[in-house]
Amino acid sequence: MVGEGASPGEPEEARVAVEAVFREERGLLLASLVRRFGDLDLAEEVTSEAIEAALRHWPAEGVPARPGAWLLTTARRKAVDRLRRDQVYAARLAVLQADAERAESERAETERAEAVADPAGHGELPDERLQLFFTCAHPALAAEDRTALTLRCLAGLTTPEVARAFLVPTATMAQRIVRAKKKIREARIPFRVPGPDELPERLPGVLQVVYSVFTEGYAASSGRSLQRLDLAEEALRLARILHRLLPAGREAAGLLALLLLVHARRAARTGPEGEPVLLEDQDRGLWDRAMIEEGRALVVHALTGGPAGPYGVQAAIAALHDEAADVESTDWAQIVALYDVLLTLTPSPVVAVNRAVAVAMRDGPGAGLALLDALGGEPRLRTYGPYAVARGDLLTRLGRDGEAAAAYREALELAGTEPERAVLRRKLGEGPGGLAGG
Repeated sequence: MVGEGASPGEPEEARVAVEAVFREERGLLLASLVRRFGDLDLAEEVTSEAIEAALRHWPAEGVPARPGAWLLTTARRKAVDRLRRDQVYAARLAVLQADAERAESERAETERAEAVADPAGHGELPDERLQLFFTCAHPALAAEDRTALTLRCLAGLTTPEVARAFLVPTATMAQRIVRAKKKIREARIPFRVPGPDELPERLPGVLQVVYSVFTEGYAASSGRSLQRLDLAEEALRLARILHRLLPAGREAAGLLALLLLVHARRAARTGPEGEPVLLEDQDRGLWDRAMIEEGRALVVHALTGGPAGPYGVQAAIAALHDEAADVESTDWAQIVALYDVLLTLTPSPVVAVNRAVAVAMRDGPGAGLALLDALGGEPRLRTYGPYAVARGDLLTRLGRDGEAAAAYREALELAGTEPERAVLRRKLGEGPGGLAGG
């Protein structure tokens, strides 16, 4: 099973090689096995067994020239052996055989979906990770289960890692993942890419899962750190995979562009103590220019060829921030116009808050505050800390320190991370009138 490859090395070197292959190809390997055997549990188990086999063989025999193919061949053989000898899996095999005709009838739909991914008919068929994306993000699954399953199956995180990412006990996360797999099995959720008629309805859910993962990494909902860079980078990796699998998809390009343009600022977003640094105070020399240029090119793709989607519009806003030399030279008029478009695509009080802040930068703090106060009755904003922070900042700029202090106290109660709370405590001690006593 081992082809010509690297010469035998130390066990630790082999382990590093296995981990590198596993991280890069786990989703592809798992998707291939699910497509072949129709059972996510079986696929995960034989994948783990193949990894264990690699750790035994590679130190002595060398890393094969095609390590991914070696793992896939090994996993397939183990799956066949398991199905032959295990009565439980034998029963499942009977179900798989009963599903064969249904799977064949769906092949035409799959081929049509593959044409969506490669409309010109060039290159190889899209790899099966795209099918696994749509399975993990199926609307029949609960939203929290979709995200957990995507991280487990496509990002390759372990169950404890997924649990840590969302700050829940490992047992709780394990139950979510088991629940999602059970739903897929019992509801007979098909392992396929939706046809062209279904794709517009289903794709936003897939993109939302990846965006949710990134959002939690970019601005953690709780904990001692503002950013979870490991989680943000996993989301970025998933967005790259989606874009490669759907090269003609403008919103897939828009999502990747948005993540690149925001993640490019990661080194400047926190100070020496991990405290958040506002955009206007960030050292723009720390921004990742290569990532910005890649994101800008994708924005052009996302906005060309038809009406813009919400991720493309958000990416365009991020690009305007990244292109500006400083806050003063930022094209705030264009940003406000883009927020107007975004409000028509995804009307929400959170988008309205961001638009109000942009209006404050364009027209002055009074204009922005009037818009924020008009949103005060929105139920979602009662627990949305950035709304209170934005009001506090604009009230401070207007010299209304007492009201600003009240807004910052409200934000302090809602803050989820310790760095956010530390900044708000400092704000409450600032100001010529002493905000703490306002």
